[in-house]
Amino acid sequence: QKDDSQRLLESFNSDEKEHTLTKSKPYTSKEEMVLEESESPLNSNVTAFALKAKVIYPINQKFRPLADGSSNPSLHENPKQAVLPNQVMETSTSGSLGSLSQGDKEDCSSSTTIHSTTSDDRFQARAFLKVTGFPEVLTCESFDVKLCLCSLILKDLMLLDTELRKEKHVMFMQVLKVYLTDFYHKKKITDDLFKKILLVQENDFEELQKQLDSRLQNTEMSGAHNSEYQTLEDLERKEREYSEHVIDNMEAFWKQTDKAQQAFLDQSKCSSAKATKIMMDLTKKMIAVESLLSESQDLQAMDIQERLFNWELMVKMIDSLKSYIPEECKCRLNIVSNILDHLTVKNNLSVRQKEELLTDLHKAFWEQLAHFSNECIQQSKDLILKRLECRAKKREEFKHRQKAEQGSLLSKTFHIEDVHDFLKAYHELLEKHRQAQWELEEEDDCESTEAVADLYKELYSKASHALAELVTKLFLRTLPVVTGLSVRECELLKEEWQENLVPQLEKWETPRQRRWKLFQEQLLQEKKLWMKEYALSAVMQKHLSEKQEKIIQGVISRLGCLSDESVNYILQKHRLLLCSVLTRLTLRRVGMTALARMRMSRKKSLLQELREQHTLQKGSSPCQDEDQWQLQKAVESHILEEEEKLEEETQQTHLEFHQQLVTEIQEALQFLQQHMEQVIGRTLLQHARREAGKKSSDDGQDFKERLVEAAVESVYGTSNNINRLVQNYYQQIGKITEGYEGKKLQQFKSLQAERGERNRLRKKQENELALKEKQTKGLLNISSTVHQRMVLQQKKVLAQFELQQQIRLESLKQKLLGLHHLETELENQLKEAEQDFVSELAALARVPMAVKKQPSKRSKPAAEKTNSKRKSFQSPESEDKDNSHENIQEPPGLTSGLCR
Repeated sequence: QKDDSQRLLESFNSDEKEHTLTKSKPYTSKEEMVLEESESPLNSNVTAFALKAKVIYPINQKFRPLADGSSNPSLHENPKQAVLPNQVMETSTSGSLGSLSQGDKEDCSSSTTIHSTTSDDRFQARAFLKVTGFPEVLTCESFDVKLCLCSLILKDLMLLDTELRKEKHVMFMQVLKVYLTDFYHKKKITDDLFKKILLVQENDFEELQKQLDSRLQNTEMSGAHNSEYQTLEDLERKEREYSEHVIDNMEAFWKQTDKAQQAFLDQSKCSSAKATKIMMDLTKKMIAVESLLSESQDLQAMDIQERLFNWELMVKMIDSLKSYIPEECKCRLNIVSNILDHLTVKNNLSVRQKEELLTDLHKAFWEQLAHFSNECIQQSKDLILKRLECRAKKREEFKHRQKAEQGSLLSKTFHIEDVHDFLKAYHELLEKHRQAQWELEEEDDCESTEAVADLYKELYSKASHALAELVTKLFLRTLPVVTGLSVRECELLKEEWQENLVPQLEKWETPRQRRWKLFQEQLLQEKKLWMKEYALSAVMQKHLSEKQEKIIQGVISRLGCLSDESVNYILQKHRLLLCSVLTRLTLRRVGMTALARMRMSRKKSLLQELREQHTLQKGSSPCQDEDQWQLQKAVESHILEEEEKLEEETQQTHLEFHQQLVTEIQEALQFLQQHMEQVIGRTLLQHARREAGKKSSDDGQDFKERLVEAAVESVYGTSNNINRLVQNYYQQIGKITEGYEGKKLQQFKSLQAERGERNRLRKKQENELALKEKQTKGLLNISSTVHQRMVLQQKKVLAQFELQQQIRLESLKQKLLGLHHLETELENQLKEAEQDFVSELAALARVPMAVKKQPSKRSKPAAEKTNSKRKSFQSPESEDKDNSHENIQEPPGLTSGLCR
């Protein structure tokens, strides 16, 4: 009968067996029981099935084999956190470098639970190490690696956001300083005022930064029960609150910039046209700043994402070294076991002797390896700690040099025409500093990885040397005593062990290469997902930009009274704020992608491990019988099922983050709308003041008052003559207003007729379209899904609504244009009547007015120019009433003074 002791090594990772390797006597009795039970063919078949299942499924998974192979390990029960098999722990007393202490490991990974609500909750609440730099990840548990790496990515994104925000604040202050310096040199502001404005603005911006820092500090401290560890739930909350605080800070910043511009222009006492030009220039320059920062942010965010994959490659390399040592040692011990089996077959060794020799060898070797491993881990931690301290010192030195270079550039004097050159130079300087810092960190990451790798290579050398010494002792000292073989025969056995080692190691190398290839394929898939997210982010930006541009253009089209300069300023201001909002939201989307990756990392890792084990087993041992084929098909079907579930959960997670992003977008756009309402309101107010100033300057009120006094004191004008002039003037005004009302009524009727004709044509077109849709309705129901039909119907309704709005707007524009034309004609007629009345009165009173005869001719084009721009949001009916009241008013102070 074939000896069954080979299962000692095949069960190398089994919980119960490896735990008993440290106890010799209980092991012997237990093995005898196993040998006795193995004589049964049925039990032997079950054992063979269990061994097959154990190879296919993840390590340490509980299995419930049945004779027909129909029962698969359940992935939906006992949601305990699985620990990856290549973990290195200092407390491992069983001797295995690649595992936890086996009792704990049985509790942790008794099943490969992938989909469980309870498991999700526990996973999000599970604390993982809070790392400050990549080198610390090299000493983390395997479970925490992806979480730690993604948390570092979020930290880098936050640091990038902070740096770009500070850069924008500095640039604005420098641009404002350039304009203040220009006004100071032109003697438009005093030296005290120049310093006061700068000091006030600097203090205000410092206060804004302090408020933001205080809020971020409160966010960081809330929920921080342990400063060394964090949970995914806390991380998501902090990222969400950080985004809210940054949006609030951005809103406060732009309000402060408007306040600073207005204070500067008010105290410089420049003209309205000059103020508008300066504000336009400042806005254009800040748009250039936002464009530079947005482009820099996109490039650096992609670099950060690429850094994540480089980190994963380096971590995988270290993990491979960690797992390489116990796996190769297992291979070496397996060859020793085969040689001892051969001696047992020749009756040179008894089964009990062979097992005791193997047990002693395992115990001695794994204890030495555990000791070496603990030393290696401690050395790694000490090494990483020293390197982090060295990195911190280098970073401080970098900061001092960079601060000096920035101060040197900021201390230079720039003129207004050189502002763009300054912005470009300052941005390039900061980009150079960021690149230098980036290269320093990447170089240090590579050096740290190489240093840790060297420690594990040294560990491998120690382990190989220790195992060689133990094997030499076994063959040259122990076997001659136990078996009675000569020393020469034992030396030949040792040489046989060394000869068999090379092909076995080459055979063992194949699955390692396959495993590495699978990892690279997985990494490539992750990169594609990230690139897809970048593409979606670009589409989102484009959609929001087009939609907001359409909205602001619609608002501007209704504000026809504004000048081209004012309209251009409003559009530029809107573009600036929108660019700022989109830049922030783009970075937030990248952070959400990292958070979604963290949330799904555990399930992806378990599924990847399951897929990897199945692929390796499939490649190493092709199906030889029906049972193996059925088992393989069952596993493949199970993997496909789990992949579908994982894909569904991934989409659900992304949808959850997308909804959260949409909410934040709505809040940011609400800030944009409120800010633009204030900008438009201020622009309208300035326009109204300018128009009022123009009218008040053209009234000629002084001359009218002098004419009234002269007519009252004149001896040539009698009461009857003056009354007759007044009556004739009133009659002429009545005729003018009568004609105006008639023309207005006629115009309304013609516009109403045109509107009716347009409505008739529109309804005709709608009926034709409805008829076509009815004819193709059957085909649409067959070929389209419910969702597609709903989308088409939604687009149709929106298109009809926009068309009706456009038609209504065009109708109102035509109506207002006609009314403004009539109003201009009415004003000209009233001015001519007033001028005639004034001329007759002056002639009656013998008051000379040779200078005042021409304005009636010049007033017509001026009035037309003024009124061609005038439009209003009020309805035409209310405007008509206002015009009717306004048109029957007397010349102020003229006829009333005469009638006294």
